[in-house]
Amino acid sequence: MVKNNMGFLAKTNSVLGDVFSVTPPNDSDVDYLGQSTKGDFNLNFKYLQAFGIDGNAALEGPIEEVAKTEAREAEGLLKHLGIPSPSSSRNSSCQIFCSRTLNLRSIRAIGYDMDYTLIHYNVMAWEGLVYDYCMEKLRNKGFPVDGLAFDPDLVISGLVIDRERGNLVKADRFNYVKRAMHGTKMLSTLAVSEMYGRELVDLRNESRWEFLNTLFSVALAVAYMQMVDRLDDGAILPDIGPFDYKGLYKAVGEAILQAHLEGHLKSEIMSKPEQFVEPDPQLPLALLDQKEAGKKLLLITNSDYHYTNKMMQHSFNRFLPSDMDWRDIFDIVIVSARKPGFFQMSNPLYEVVTGEGLMRPCFKAQTGGLYSGGCAQMVEKSLNVHGDEILYVGDHIYTDVNQSKVHSRWRTALICRELEDEYNALIRSQSHRESLVELINQKELAGDLFNQLRLALQRRSKNYPAQTLAATNINDEDLNESMQKLLIVMQRLDEKIAPMLEADGKLFNLRWGFLSRAGLWDKSHLMKQIEKYADIYTSRVSNFLNYTPFMYFRSQEQSLAHDS
Repeated sequence: MVKNNMGFLAKTNSVLGDVFSVTPPNDSDVDYLGQSTKGDFNLNFKYLQAFGIDGNAALEGPIEEVAKTEAREAEGLLKHLGIPSPSSSRNSSCQIFCSRTLNLRSIRAIGYDMDYTLIHYNVMAWEGLVYDYCMEKLRNKGFPVDGLAFDPDLVISGLVIDRERGNLVKADRFNYVKRAMHGTKMLSTLAVSEMYGRELVDLRNESRWEFLNTLFSVALAVAYMQMVDRLDDGAILPDIGPFDYKGLYKAVGEAILQAHLEGHLKSEIMSKPEQFVEPDPQLPLALLDQKEAGKKLLLITNSDYHYTNKMMQHSFNRFLPSDMDWRDIFDIVIVSARKPGFFQMSNPLYEVVTGEGLMRPCFKAQTGGLYSGGCAQMVEKSLNVHGDEILYVGDHIYTDVNQSKVHSRWRTALICRELEDEYNALIRSQSHRESLVELINQKELAGDLFNQLRLALQRRSKNYPAQTLAATNINDEDLNESMQKLLIVMQRLDEKIAPMLEADGKLFNLRWGFLSRAGLWDKSHLMKQIEKYADIYTSRVSNFLNYTPFMYFRSQEQSLAHDS
């Protein structure tokens, strides 16, 4: 039921616009977190006073207590209406995670990538088809591919290919290699240390390192690592060409590119999209909510017009009201955008004017238009928005998120489908990790105690002053016995800790562990990139339904080593 102390709003018998107002961009301020207040909802006190109503009178008392009371009343109203509480989805794999505080109310335009963002593919089907095309190309060139099969579990997002050594590596946030695989065989911790102990992963060295930051890289990585095995086994004959690991990567990459360029791949997908696309019935409603909240919606994709139209029709139209087409959702659609160049430079803009995809040059995008090419500055000019008023949502950490932030200063959201499996795996492994941390703490305590006794023994052997008078008087037998026991304790703890550490993360991936972690506590290189360039990140766009288009995402306090 509607609570009595807010009845004054109902008494006005007025339209919504008389009681409330929205802060316009040209009259906005910043709040206590430095976020713009444009788009905020305000109460029109002057209008209420005209009716002799004091809005504050119904909310008397200490504001801390009033806030708690009003929150309980609002939650009760939501429950009565059957609407989930805002907190209900905040402890699930469908959360939106915040790296940098973002006020959605101040966002005036939201741009979306298509592939693996608005449209999610079945990785086994899509990348498996790419893999098959790639292997056929390699077979035609004489490469030994018989007996090989697509294995997507060899790879997770965020790994890096080392072209010089034929390795696939996982780096931590400091760019040190923590795990590595040569061909399809995992390397031991000792081998990783010996091989990479003196060097860091440097993505600026593009001739050596290849960052796998999108699911579109899965087929490439699997094919390359399998061919590394064939090269090591001597199965790649000299008459094909003298290959090192770098040359082999080039050959596999060219086969992948050729499969894409010939067009057979996308033609097959367009002919039976139901085999490749994972439908998300809630997704169109999430975008319609944003559109009705006054956001300008954009589709900016590197895919061509024919493919975009076919896949969007399949993924959206059946979940929209019967009188709507997917094009009706977006204010501007841009295909063949050529990202990341779209954010870096000024490219010519063409309007797509026929259903066959014929184009003509134009100089400015109009609302409702369909275009090819163009650039980020053109979007800002056409919509009269700029920089931090635009949120761009994509799956590629470099092409979508890094470049839109670095060059255009747009706000950014990363879509990472694997987050759902990672989150669920973390929940299932919580007791395992707690037990592991407890064992490590026990070993650290034993180690600290042992080190003090070792220092006492060292000082005694050198006739240096002991730490205390009591340390001077202890006999050697007691000192040695205590140290022996502590060493045995640490050894036995190690025997238990080692396999538990090895098992940590296997609920997500048997070889590489968790996506976001490199070791028990440290963050992975991918997680460092996400936190640096993505203001928010989540597993799918439809997760916005759990937060409303007016959400204020506040980043969590960042822990520091000295906080404890």
